[in-house]
Amino acid sequence: MRNDYQHITVTPIAGSLGAEIGNVDLSADNRQAVYDEIHRALLENLVIFFRDQNIAPEQQLAFARRWGDLHQHPYMKGMDEYPDILEIKKLPTDKKNFGGGWHSDQMFAPQPAMGTILLARETPEAGGDTLFANMYAAYDALSDGMKELIGKLKAVSSGDNFKQDGGKSRKDVYGQYHTMQVRDPGEMKTTNAHPVVRTHPETGRKALYAGGHWRHFEGMTEAESEPLMTYLREHSTRPEFTCRFRWHPGSIAFWDNRCTQHFAIDDYPGKTRVMHRITVCGDTPF
Repeated sequence: MRNDYQHITVTPIAGSLGAEIGNVDLSADNRQAVYDEIHRALLENLVIFFRDQNIAPEQQLAFARRWGDLHQHPYMKGMDEYPDILEIKKLPTDKKNFGGGWHSDQMFAPQPAMGTILLARETPEAGGDTLFANMYAAYDALSDGMKELIGKLKAVSSGDNFKQDGGKSRKDVYGQYHTMQVRDPGEMKTTNAHPVVRTHPETGRKALYAGGHWRHFEGMTEAESEPLMTYLREHSTRPEFTCRFRWHPGSIAFWDNRCTQHFAIDDYPGKTRVMHRITVCGDTPF
């Protein structure tokens, strides 16, 4: 990996993925060359982090729109003033956090999210970190025989009945977050099949496309699929494939859903955590 950036600094935080980006103010009117280097840093590090960014919602939206059209969550309503921003809020009275399982955002959509931009507004003194996993590394570490086997498979992912929630409906699961408004996805298609191994459209690299939205392999039952799915889920999040990010107010994470998974750690009972999330539309996995 080259580290010849001219406009920003890029400091890796772990051996597998993740880097902090410095020397940039996302509230400023930066030159295109700065955003070109941010794009390169994202492709090289899979998830990038910015510290001490004092930006308004309009500025977070402007930054997100540089990478594509914006996606609204099919089951949760965005903020009244900013419908493209999902406010993820856990209060001291909440018993469960949002995103507390390994997944790739909107994996169940016909065209899953390309990227996610998450801004910390309020964080606990300790706890509430997010884990990320490198799906290129997870694929590369598989045997040739396993690569051949899964290279022919598609997995059906569903926005309903997320695996970690024991088959509960989205309405029941999301309804427990009393600060977030549940909505009906209507005619939006929220069950789709995608390749288990996807090719990144920009880097050309192969990645294991695994996550908690998986239900079964296409053409197989859940019972037939589960042993291999369980192995691949567990394999994909081995410690050596991961990094961990500690949030502070003003921290931003920008990750590439096409080659990562992430996990929001729920280890701050009785505390408040408020995040603003924007997802950028992606393409059809191949």
